[in-house]
Amino acid sequence: MTALNGNDMIAIIGAMKENIVSSRERLIQLDSAIGDGDLGITLSRGFTEIHKTLSESPEQEVGKILIRAGMVLAKTAPSTMGTLLAGGFMKAGKTVKDKQEVDLEDILNILNEFTTAISDRGKAEPGDKTILDVLVPAVHVLHSAVSEGKTLPEGLSDAYHAAVKGAESTKGMIAKHGRPSYYGENSVGKEDPGAAVGVLIMKAFAEYTNVE
Repeated sequence: MTALNGNDMIAIIGAMKENIVSSRERLIQLDSAIGDGDLGITLSRGFTEIHKTLSESPEQEVGKILIRAGMVLAKTAPSTMGTLLAGGFMKAGKTVKDKQEVDLEDILNILNEFTTAISDRGKAEPGDKTILDVLVPAVHVLHSAVSEGKTLPEGLSDAYHAAVKGAESTKGMIAKHGRPSYYGENSVGKEDPGAAVGVLIMKAFAEYTNVE
């Protein structure tokens, strides 16, 4: 596999939905520890609606698929994380406008714009104990993969493993944004729930492209 088409992207977003729905209770537990506990509920609902909408659409342009995903998520999961992810999807879609297929470099651009949108909207940076501690390392690894001429499956597998390490690293951080920041030093030792969501997103890319 060297590129992803519109159907592939819809399938990957469907895999994101499956990952989030199957992790619903874990996300609720993580969010209850340093948040308001609704993360698993809102994102399960939002991604389920995204997948339903995209599955019923004839759209094949990858950029438009991502933009549509963001629009649906903004309406159906109007929480802090839902809003951040929605903005990420919409900005990411614009970077591959009119493309019927995307290769590893395109996916790097998609995830870089996705990450930048979340950073800009959330006013956060790596080390703040957020989803960025997963996405930024994944983007860095993808950049290296493109430079080294790795295949699409190799690059996305590497990015997923970087994401897992990033999520684990959040356990040692003090939360600096949103409700988790209220816990201050008491947030240390707990995995950031947003980071867990980032891992599930990257897992969908890696697993879909690495199926034999």
